[in-house]
Amino acid sequence: MKRTVDGKIYNTETATFIGNREYGNGRSDFRYEDTSLYVTKKGTFFLAGEGGALSRWAKSTGNGSCWGEGLEVISKMDALEFCESNAFPIEDYEKFFELVEG
Repeated sequence: MKRTVDGKIYNTETATFIGNREYGNGRSDFRYEDTSLYVTKKGTFFLAGEGGALSRWAKSTGNGSCWGEGLEVISKMDALEFCESNAFPIEDYEKFFELVEG
């Protein structure tokens, strides 16, 4: 997927893939969502995905919503929260964040 946001190009094929999570009970579920986290060469994090009518990726149809896809630029802190809340193995994302031992 390749999109522009605020005049900048974001491309899932050239960015570094960090991890992916699917939510819901299959593609027929209105809440189904397939979302991946990426980071660009310049260190900008973004989510890209697709999902049902009740997902973050839903598209408005005027009087309702339907299946959609999209791309969303997020902060570094939100990217870390996405990794942690989706229980990604730490080895998949620790090199992108300054983590300290507790």
